[in-house]
Amino acid sequence: MTVAPARIGVIGIGLMGHGIAKNIVAKGQPLSFLKRRSAPDAGADLVALGGVELLSAREVAAASDIVILCVTGSPEVESVCFGTDSIVEAARRGLIVIDTSTAEPTSTAALRERFAQHGVEFVDAPLARTPVEAELGKLNTMVGATDAVFAQIEPVLRMYCENIFHVGP
Repeated sequence: MTVAPARIGVIGIGLMGHGIAKNIVAKGQPLSFLKRRSAPDAGADLVALGGVELLSAREVAAASDIVILCVTGSPEVESVCFGTDSIVEAARRGLIVIDTSTAEPTSTAALRERFAQHGVEFVDAPLARTPVEAELGKLNTMVGATDAVFAQIEPVLRMYCENIFHVGP
């Protein structure tokens, strides 16, 4: 499957996010990323592969067509989406945010509605499997997105997922 060049950002270069980012940049896609401040050495290998480390979620969103979130849970997702120096500050029509975090359904629905007001698509795509499969590009994901958005993001998901289940909007 051929992937149209897209600028991809990953927020959360931890146990799962690192593997996601590594597989994306290793496949030649332009990648920017934001790591946790508490992990000063994280991401050096991504930079060596051509990734660009940025300093805020706002910067990642401004540099990306698709932003993948891989943070702990709903409070962290809400913060990177609508907190200080957040994604919404660089929001623009056509931006797609894919949340792979373990998030609360009510929070996800509220974020989807808030982003829609800015022309941003918010996709729920939680992951299954472990950091080992993340590094190997063999994660599983269950994706909540419209058919049109799913068609747009599926090639990106295939960069780090073995099994992808489109479960509806």
